[in-house]
Amino acid sequence: MTALRQIAFYGKGGIGKSTTSQNTLAALVDMDQKILIVGCDPKADSTRLILNTKLQDTVLHLAAEAGSVEDLELEDVLKIGYKDIRCVESGGPEPGVGCAGRGVITAINFLEENGAYDGVDYVSYDVLGDVVCGGFAMPIRENKAQEIYIVMSGEMMALYAANNISKGILKYAHTGGVRLGGLICNERQTDKELELAEALAARLGSKLIHFVPRDNIVQHAELRRQTVIQYDGTCKQAGEYRALAEKIHNNSGQGVIPTPITMEELEDMLMEFGILKSDEEALAELEAKEAAKAAAN
Repeated sequence: MTALRQIAFYGKGGIGKSTTSQNTLAALVDMDQKILIVGCDPKADSTRLILNTKLQDTVLHLAAEAGSVEDLELEDVLKIGYKDIRCVESGGPEPGVGCAGRGVITAINFLEENGAYDGVDYVSYDVLGDVVCGGFAMPIRENKAQEIYIVMSGEMMALYAANNISKGILKYAHTGGVRLGGLICNERQTDKELELAEALAARLGSKLIHFVPRDNIVQHAELRRQTVIQYDGTCKQAGEYRALAEKIHNNSGQGVIPTPITMEELEDMLMEFGILKSDEEALAELEAKEAAKAAAN
């Protein structure tokens, strides 16, 4: 019997993490893999492209309606989507009230206790942003997710978040089996994006799993609440997601304990690529602009 693969997609907010994960999982299920998605984002958008519908009812919302999570049945929270992918959203409290990480902990415990993981090849956790919150770090901390894939881009804050997530993995790698599976670069068409992604992966002691090119067909599919795989499985972008899925599928046991760098080292790397200017360069540029403005007046 094939061992259960528990993977997680992390990345800063707005990086395209949920889109990337759902397209990748749609490609994996086309490879005859049985999949459970556990959405760990309060926005509850980790399953909508798989279910072809509006946001799924979350575990926390349904538990509040029922009285407690103990009053729920598995079929209340688990929905079946594209090619029998199982979908669950943990949910979270109203904005500004409580800890959103609580939903992650509640959902995972409930699913484990009620047999949701039975008979699947992959459990995929789609996790919000960073790992500064203990709740969002729960798939890492509790050794639920074995392989972490960080979705990033060439933007500075996405690189910073990827490095910071690696720090979270490192913190728990020695007490559990969690490993960094690699980086996935979701192209934003910034300067030297591929080179930066490869350089950061090397600094982390990992690898760039795949560079996903930007393509408007992703947005066309999303407007119809579909993955690209379902919307137009013959298009070039579908091929990119299939390539990513195959790389992840073949990456079992190849994860690493990451070697995150300091903020200063990250900034030095950006300066090496000419993306970030040094204090002296920035000051000289500002003075030149002010001089030119004064001359014009």
